Amino acid sequence: MTGTKVLYVSQEITPYLPETEMSVIGRNLPQAIQEKGREIRTFMPKYGCINERRNQLHEVIRLSGMNIIIDDSDHPLIIKVASIQAARMQVYFIDNEDYFQRKYLLSDDMGEYFEDNDERAMFFARGVIETVKKLQWPPNIIHCHGWFSALLALYVKKLHDDDPVFRNSKVVLSLYNNEFNKSLNKSFRKKLSMDGVSDADLKVVEDPNYVNYSKLVIGMSDGIIIGSPQIHADVMKVAEKSGKPLLHYQDPESYVDAYSAFYDQILNGSVTR
Repeated sequence: MTGTKVLYVSQEITPYLPETEMSVIGRNLPQAIQEKGREIRTFMPKYGCINERRNQLHEVIRLSGMNIIIDDSDHPLIIKVASIQAARMQVYFIDNEDYFQRKYLLSDDMGEYFEDNDERAMFFARGVIETVKKLQWPPNIIHCHGWFSALLALYVKKLHDDDPVFRNSKVVLSLYNNEFNKSLNKSFRKKLSMDGVSDADLKVVEDPNYVNYSKLVIGMSDGIIIGSPQIHADVMKVAEKSGKPLLHYQDPESYVDAYSAFYDQILNGSVTR
């Protein structure tokens, strides 16, 4: 559907991070969809390991400056942008000194997940929302890649569903083989409740392990894409039993056309499982 606005929110994008299954899709999919005549915007976290000078990132002053409150603490939102010239594509980066100025992505050099990954994901999702609102760019499709980006579905569906920018947005979630190996911070549910999410919606994350977290974000999505050949078996079962439109794994040669058709089916309400 030419002219459709697609917002990509990705956990990883190359060349800013090393090539992985997710980062390559995060780089190539938006370009391919744009070449099909759709409008795109692309967001990712500005991890501290991203070299700003080499990648020519610069701060967008008009979009930066607001504070986001998480667990009663203020965290300044900084927006940076860079261009992938070959793709004629800009990438917006969500940055904050407290959450994203460390050398590693989601775990330390010993492989231990950061204790504040819950707050980092919350800040990222809310940063994307506030920036898109400032841009006054209402997306038809919001495509989230990876668990770290998936919390956006909750905020859009439960806290911004009446906002003119997001009122008609459909959220598509790509699930990958990248689960976290221990529960998120035990206060995760309380922090989301402080943002205004109801206790009923958060009951599933009383224990915020990966499967329960996935139940939460899958329940808030309008469509699910399996982004890896194999994903966590229990999460796959959740996706299959959710009743949500589901696109199974597509090989690298055909996924662009399949994803594009899936977007149209989601928007038209014509998806068959």
